[in-house]
This record gives sequence, C-alpha cells and structure tokens, in this order.
Amino acid sequence: MSGDDVHEVFAIKYAGHSRLSSESFLFGDPHDMMMDFNYYVWAIRGPHGVFVVDTGFDEKGAAERQRKISKPVGEGLKLLGIDPDSVRNVIITHMHWDHTGNYELFPNARYHVQDCEMAYATGRCMCHTTMRIPFRADDVVSIVRKVFADRVTFHDGAGELAPGITVHKIGGHSMGLMCVRVKTRRGYVVISSDATHLYRHLDEGKVFPITYNVAETIEGYQTLKRLASSRQHVIPGHDAMVMDLYPSAGPNCDGWVVRLDADPK
Repeated sequence: MSGDDVHEVFAIKYAGHSRLSSESFLFGDPHDMMMDFNYYVWAIRGPHGVFVVDTGFDEKGAAERQRKISKPVGEGLKLLGIDPDSVRNVIITHMHWDHTGNYELFPNARYHVQDCEMAYATGRCMCHTTMRIPFRADDVVSIVRKVFADRVTFHDGAGELAPGITVHKIGGHSMGLMCVRVKTRRGYVVISSDATHLYRHLDEGKVFPITYNVAETIEGYQTLKRLASSRQHVIPGHDAMVMDLYPSAGPNCDGWVVRLDADPK
C-alpha cells in the first residue's frame, strides 16, 4: 500500500506503573493479579507532516498522581527525529490528566478536540468531585487558553485531518473521547486511546471503572472493530502488551518506542 495517504505510526511509552487488575475493570476481576499499566502518546508521520496524538503528563502531574515518568515525551519524539517545536497538529483524544499535560511542549501546534469534550471539561459536570477525578484544572485551562489564541480546531463527530487520517467520536470513557484512524502500509490502524484501555476490554466486553457512559463504551468497541482493518489493527490506550507485540522503532528504542504500522509479532 502506497500513496500520499499512507503513514507511519508509533507508540511512545513515557510512563508506567503496576496495579491490581481489579482496578482496571468495572465490577472487579475474578482473576485479580498485579498487572503493568502503561502510558503512551502516539506519533503519526507521513506525507502531510507529523500528527501527535495526546500529550501525556508532565512531572507535576506525575507527582500529584503518584506516577513515575520513565522517559519524557519530548525525548521519545526526538528519538524519531521529531522536534516538538516543529509539530503543527496535536490530536487530544480526550482531556483527562494523562492525555493532555505537557501543554507547553508544542508551542506551534494546532490542537484538535471534540466540541462536547470541551463542554464537558468546562461545564456543570465538573462541579461534582467524582466527575472531575480524571481531569486537572491546569491542563483544561491550558486548552481554553489555546482556544483564545486561535490554536484549537473543534470536531463534531467524525472528521478528516489529512488524507488517510480521520478522527471519530466514541464517547463512553469521557463525553467527547475520540479515536484516530490511520491508513498505513498494513491497512487501517486505529489508535483507540481510552476507547479501550486494554485488549481485555475490547475482547471481553469489559469496562474501565472511570466511565462517563457505560453503554457508549461497549458500543464503541464495535465502532473500533469496524474502523480498523482487523482486530489486530486496534491499538489499546494503556496495554503493556503493545510493547511486546510490535517491533522496536529503531536503535535505542527498545522498550520505549514501537512501530504500529508494522505487523505485530
């Protein structure tokens, strides 16, 4: 597959921690055990430039949530030859703390956000402690400031950012959560972000405990499978298996950056 709509796709692991598996499933997990939970950002590179998907969290966010950054996001991008200053497009799949931090890392980028995600993160739902748990006020305010600086493009449902790159509203985990569909040499890869945190969510119809709408989450699994060329083309948002399934992106990338446009092992 070749042409001006075919892209390379990378997953960059910038942090991770171990947790009981029951913490990742609504109603728990009968096989409760310790599991690795990774944090990623993604990079799309092709004939229309670089698109960064989500921005991760910074050291301040890590300290607040008792997480540890293994490799800063900017270093992972530079390993791929991507200078954050040169990035012109950042896709924010949703505005939770671990997907929209590092808000000064891309000074020249235009941010892509769903209409209803901005409304959700700045509206009446944030008056409730439970609903605002996955958000950081500073991260949300940073996106609002970008709106006033004319650096945000809003999407309502599905939209094309460039030939071969489209976004699709899923909802569920957050009101305006969206996934990213990318045409690659092996077919259509779908960066699900938190539309499915783990392969088990997708395969077993299970749901992550922090969820705005359970029905949308479960229906979203079918949308992911429909958009992707196959089940093997769906990339979960936090599954540690991604690092084992996909090949290293190059020298010095082992355990850090993998290629998602390559066939899984």
